[in-house]
Amino acid sequence: MELNQAMELIQGNYLLINEPTLWTDLGCGSGLFTNALARLLAPGSKIFAVDKNINTFKNFSQNNNVITEKIEADFIYDELNLENLDGVMMANSLHYVKDKFSFIKKVSRYLKNNGCFLIVEYDTDTANPWVPYPLSFNTMKSLFITTGFHSVNKLNETLSRFNRSKIYSVIITA
Repeated sequence: MELNQAMELIQGNYLLINEPTLWTDLGCGSGLFTNALARLLAPGSKIFAVDKNINTFKNFSQNNNVITEKIEADFIYDELNLENLDGVMMANSLHYVKDKFSFIKKVSRYLKNNGCFLIVEYDTDTANPWVPYPLSFNTMKSLFITTGFHSVNKLNETLSRFNRSKIYSVIITA
């Protein structure tokens, strides 16, 4: 996926804020979606890019004056020193979490009262070696409603080059 495609996938009204915000990208990998988010946030915003192998992260140029701080940690098991976040982004990383209910409860503590989750996932419930614990949009919606969130809205979707399934983005708020 290219940077402009990632930006199109996560773009939405929730980003129409003209003041700096504070985000984390859990399981940031190479930083594709971190950089896409950075280009969409207001100048002065900050993103904590978290991955257990932060050496693969690439910071793209022209990131809209958004600060990116890299944190090397296992986002599933490590306790992160994050608080008062406006948003938690997980792009193709929630499908690595086996106990999603407990994980969402833990990560929700990092959010402000009006904070949100921004998630990018494959629209399937069928596991494979690369996506061990997948969740379709319907499964995602049920999971977050069960954990106490009230609004689960699909933003965009695109075809995946793998298995001809779709990749979707969703914004989740309390």
